[in-house]
Amino acid sequence: MGQPAQWGGTASIKGSTESMQMALLTCSLIGLQFTWGIEMTYCTPYLLQLGLTKSGISLVWIAGPLSGLIMQPIVGVVADRSRSPWGRRRPFMVIGTVIVSACLLILGWTKEIVGHFVTEEEAKREITIALAVLSIYGVDFAINAVQASCRSLVVDTLPIPKQQLGSAWATRMIAAGSLVGYGAGAVDLRIFFGTMLGDTQFKQLTAVAALTLCMTIGITSWAVTERILISDGKENDGSQGAMFVLNQIFKTATNLPPRISIICWTQFWCWIGWFPFLFYSTTWIGEIYMRYDAPAETRNSPDTLGQIGRIGSTSLIVFSIVTCIGSVVFPWLIKSPDEEKPAFTPRPPSSIASFLIELEKYKPSLLTAWQLSHLVFAFSMILAPFVRSLRSATILVALCGIPWALGCWAPWTFMGMEINRLSNVPSSSTPSTDPHRRSASLSRPSIELKPLQPSPSPDSGSAGETSGIYLGILNLYCTLPQFVGTAISWAVFSILEPGKSPELAKEVAPGEHHGTEGPNAIAVCLFIGACAAGGAAFATGRLRGLG
Repeated sequence: MGQPAQWGGTASIKGSTESMQMALLTCSLIGLQFTWGIEMTYCTPYLLQLGLTKSGISLVWIAGPLSGLIMQPIVGVVADRSRSPWGRRRPFMVIGTVIVSACLLILGWTKEIVGHFVTEEEAKREITIALAVLSIYGVDFAINAVQASCRSLVVDTLPIPKQQLGSAWATRMIAAGSLVGYGAGAVDLRIFFGTMLGDTQFKQLTAVAALTLCMTIGITSWAVTERILISDGKENDGSQGAMFVLNQIFKTATNLPPRISIICWTQFWCWIGWFPFLFYSTTWIGEIYMRYDAPAETRNSPDTLGQIGRIGSTSLIVFSIVTCIGSVVFPWLIKSPDEEKPAFTPRPPSSIASFLIELEKYKPSLLTAWQLSHLVFAFSMILAPFVRSLRSATILVALCGIPWALGCWAPWTFMGMEINRLSNVPSSSTPSTDPHRRSASLSRPSIELKPLQPSPSPDSGSAGETSGIYLGILNLYCTLPQFVGTAISWAVFSILEPGKSPELAKEVAPGEHHGTEGPNAIAVCLFIGACAAGGAAFATGRLRGLG
């Protein structure tokens, strides 16, 4: 058995109030979400403009799930045992941020960089596409390392009673990053910056994203002081290696409790539907605009990419606003799934108390609301191939903000309930003797991978022993569908739009035809995703059947 870990120093956060401390601790997530938003909003139309086919782009987006599957476990294991004098997380945050920022700038100025070294037109086009794709992979892999470290920093720094508050602040910062990112994409930044940050909207956005990420990561790194790991007590213990972690995840994933299994499979089908929406909705909206609503001067604009990005971002701002409103309002309109009496009962003003008491009789359960949300998403996206105006496309995208708000809330609530139920099963383990659980320090000495220890079995352990395993498996069920979505979109794009994008193709080679009279390939992908959402609704109904 390994010896207890030895630590130096005390975790602390600058700030005179608790709210300020939480804001400083989670500030880094604004920059992270801003960068993700720019990538999802602009990179698809950017690659289309460079001449990459939609089927090729679908393969490029394997970078997202692939980097998540690889980087987060590796960074978690390496950082967990790091003895850096600057802490375990912040070095990875800073180094990863430098790599992300460099890749963003290369992505924005790909044509200029390649043009400096290559003059032959066809070679220049091919190398430009290759460098852009390589930059996207660099962004995805590095930002996953930063994201894993930022999330772990919150867990490490806060004591157990403050973990829920930290998660709430993290959610707020992510929402703020989304709104700022979509807002920046919806306006012409050249009005504010001129050509100081580049002569196109995409260049300016990559520069702003790099600056924002550096600033927010810098603020969090400055404000937080980590404890220093002196010894993890496992130098001679091979049982906690990578193979043990993978073996434990595999055993648990193949023997899930029935309700957890259904929650995971619901997420699997759900994310097959959400993948094309999150990665291609901006491009779809922009293409609808270019096909049916754009005036001739817009179609011939030298910055078509900026036009499509701004139109798509405007619609996604509406989507984000609907999501934010839903996340605030739905808890008042939906019954809590908790079986125990809550420790705190909100007291509404007397002027509306009678109304709320009457409303309580008609509140749906969270399970019902979650199932209905899948159907709302399915109904919205099943109409995508029939959309013929920007207004209709925006309405459908905005409507999807309702199921997205519930999708960010319901599965994690049900998973937490199931983990707590499993935690109440008597176990032969003695958590109180675990030195990691008796730490008097401010920070928790464990991260997500720590619960993967060989003491109790996955079916009967304490919350600390099982939560990391089950939440990690839930994340896998959210990641693996993205590979399925990639395969579906590749097949659809290869069949319906094998050449350049009809809306973005500026030059047509002899023998090629890029008319816009055929079906929109992205709309077909959204339609297939709607069918998968129907599968998610069916799986949610099975959860009801288990009681």
